[in-house]
Amino acid sequence: MDMSQRPAQGLRERVGTSLFTHVAGPAGRQNRARIHGTPGPRWFGPERPIRTVHGDASMFIGGLSALLLQSLHPRAMAAVAAHSGFRGDPWGRLQRTSTFLAVTTYGTAEDAQRAVDHVREVHERVRGTTAAGEPYHAADPHLLCWVHVAEVDSFLRAHQRYGAHPLDGAGCDAYIADTARVARALGVPAPPVDRASLAARLAGYRPELRATPQALDAARFILREPPLPWIARGPYALLAANAVRMLPPWARAALGLRAAPYVPQDLVRLSGRALTGTIRWAMGALPPREEPAGPR
Repeated sequence: MDMSQRPAQGLRERVGTSLFTHVAGPAGRQNRARIHGTPGPRWFGPERPIRTVHGDASMFIGGLSALLLQSLHPRAMAAVAAHSGFRGDPWGRLQRTSTFLAVTTYGTAEDAQRAVDHVREVHERVRGTTAAGEPYHAADPHLLCWVHVAEVDSFLRAHQRYGAHPLDGAGCDAYIADTARVARALGVPAPPVDRASLAARLAGYRPELRATPQALDAARFILREPPLPWIARGPYALLAANAVRMLPPWARAALGLRAAPYVPQDLVRLSGRALTGTIRWAMGALPPREEPAGPR
C-alpha cells in the first residue's frame, strides 16, 4: 500500500469496525465466522435476492423505517414497549435482531431453524394488555404478520432507493418470496410472496393502525434521542431523515413526522445515497466473509 493511502485506510478500518461492532455486538466477528464458515445446506443460496438486500448498507435506513412503521400497530407496540427493553438496551436489541437476520439469511439450515425456534419460544412468553385494555400475545399470527410485512416493505423500499444493486421486478418478487420462507417458520400463515400480495396485506392492516403514546415515545427515542456520541449524531440525523421520508405519507402523518420539511426531497435522497455509500465503503474494510465451498 502507498504510504499516502495509509491514513485513509486506517480511517476506513476504524469506521467499519465501529459500525460492525455496534450492529453485530462484541461477539460479532465470531458470529460472522460461524454463520458464513460453517459447512452445510442453507435456506438460501448465494444467488438469492434476500442475500443481496440484507447484505447492503441500505438496511441501515430500511431498519429505522421499519421500526417506525411497526410501531403503529397498538398491540405490537405495547408488546415491544413492555418486553423488548429497547430503551434500556437499544444496542442489544439491534444486535439480536441483526444476528437473527444474518443467521436466517446466510447461516446453515440447522442454525437458521435453531434461531427461529428460540424466537418462537420468546414470543410464546410475551403476553399482556395494552393501555386500552386489548390483550396481546407476541405469538399471535396476526401480529407476527404485521411485523413481517412492515419489515419486508421497509427493507425493500430502502434497497430499491439506496441499494448498490436495485432489483428488477422479478427480483423484488423473489425477495418477498424468500422472506416468506422465514416468516412461515416463525408462525406467519400464508405470508405474501410478491409485491401485489405484500401491498394488499399492508393495506388490510390500515384500519388497525394508529399512533399511541407508546408509538410516539418510540419515534422520539429513535429519531431524537439515539444513544450515540455527539460526533455520530449528524450522520445519524441524515439516516433518520431518509428513513422518515421513505415512510408512506399516511404513516408520517400518523406519527406527526416532518423530516427536514424545508429540504427538497431530492437533496434528502442524495444525502441518503452518499451516506449509504460511505457505510458501504467503510464496511468493505472488514475481512471478507469466508464461506465453505460445495453445495449450498
